[in-house]
Amino acid sequence: MVYDVVIIGGGFGGLVCGSMLSQAGKHVLVLERQAQAGGCIQSYRHGSLSFDTGLHYVGGLAEGQKLRQVFDHLGLSRLPWHHLDADGFDMVTIGNDTFPLSEGYNHFIDTLSDYFPNERKGLQQYTDMLRHVDDIYYGSSEALKMMGINAYDYLYTTLHDPLLVNVLSGSAMKMELRRESLPLFTFAHGNSSYIQSSWRLRGHGNMIVKVLTDNIRANGGEVLCHSEVEELVEKEGKIRAAKCKNGESFEGQLFISDVHPTVTLALVKESLMLKKVFRKRMENLENTFGMFTVSLVLKPKVLRYFNHNKYVYRKPNVWTFHEESNGVGGVMISARVPETGDYVQQIDLLTPMPWSWCQRWENTRLGNRGDEYLAMKNHLCDECVSLAETVIPGLSTMVSECLTSTSLTYRDYNNAPQGTAFGVRKDNSNPLMTMLSTRTPIPNLLLTGQNLMLHGLEGVAMTAISTCMEILGADYLRIIIKDMDSKKQFKFS
Repeated sequence: MVYDVVIIGGGFGGLVCGSMLSQAGKHVLVLERQAQAGGCIQSYRHGSLSFDTGLHYVGGLAEGQKLRQVFDHLGLSRLPWHHLDADGFDMVTIGNDTFPLSEGYNHFIDTLSDYFPNERKGLQQYTDMLRHVDDIYYGSSEALKMMGINAYDYLYTTLHDPLLVNVLSGSAMKMELRRESLPLFTFAHGNSSYIQSSWRLRGHGNMIVKVLTDNIRANGGEVLCHSEVEELVEKEGKIRAAKCKNGESFEGQLFISDVHPTVTLALVKESLMLKKVFRKRMENLENTFGMFTVSLVLKPKVLRYFNHNKYVYRKPNVWTFHEESNGVGGVMISARVPETGDYVQQIDLLTPMPWSWCQRWENTRLGNRGDEYLAMKNHLCDECVSLAETVIPGLSTMVSECLTSTSLTYRDYNNAPQGTAFGVRKDNSNPLMTMLSTRTPIPNLLLTGQNLMLHGLEGVAMTAISTCMEILGADYLRIIIKDMDSKKQFKFS
């Protein structure tokens, strides 16, 4: 059998591509190396509870907003999404002060202007920029232009109060804040949709995975787990088959890779099309840092649910705290929406984890890393809980069980080099080298996923649309996002 499209990797990007293409009549096969698909949006069971690996909240799901239109098309809007507090979907605590980030651009400005009355003009300019970014699509010349602007410099040019810069950046732990290289487009795209509207899923991430895999199968496609691709076989300048470690081989007309570009190219062992200079370029790409995650199970009825995320920093050093070596300086706190009642049962604490923190164990595998590794995790866990206690007093006494994961965990489960949480690091000084196209030198091998330009659910969904446009064309996909001038805005020049 020769499939129309073979997709390597069943992460969110691969599943969105598979769902869209199968809905359009393509015979699709998704090959996933793990026991279940989903990548960073999947959940796992521990005892009687489900724990998410990367999904905490999403933005832009209100009626008419961009991600809502995509989710409507995919059938994801019908899931039980829970609207976060419009008066403060994120609460940013720096030292002893807490600042709410409110839903709606005007409400956002009004709320922060109460704390920073002299910065209203700068806040208006900032939100005008965010509105503009929301209308820019992947691969457009305007996106490339904004990729060349440094986010840190923009903020300090637009605003006068350093504390406000830290507040606006404080909820951006969902990306890598890097002063010298983070593009404004990446920063803005990672924040704008949340101000429009912010949502949590009442339940676990596998609900998303199930909808997408059910879509694919209902449309005649297949999703095969325990199917790790070890080689993409090229003949006469095109990929002809995906060869798996279990001995199976699958032929296709087109191939899409949802795994890291360097991992993808390593699968093409012999090629007439992949030149050494291109391989070298991909190999030299830097990766964003990983995340250290603490998943806490709380005792019954000890903490009431809070309908927002908490971002807590010891000092006003939001852009640099992860570079310092004097302990955990910042943490994100996210509570699972209770299935019943008003009390929280599960909380996640997250803090950036540079690869250097765990590099000494890079040649180990899950469950066999040794006592020093466990001691390192326990120490970081204690520091995360201690910092979280500054806004949730007595949290350590509420915990009945604690689970942790590191950059190494992400690496091993998601095949992400160095456990990168947000994919390839973008560089405003060299955007053309770090903003990757969906196309490759092999004409029937396409890329998708967070490594190309944008990460997060919205970013990966928009990237998947761009990948699918290479196959289905702009006219078909214009029906997904009603105001999309897709041919102009998605194509690379």
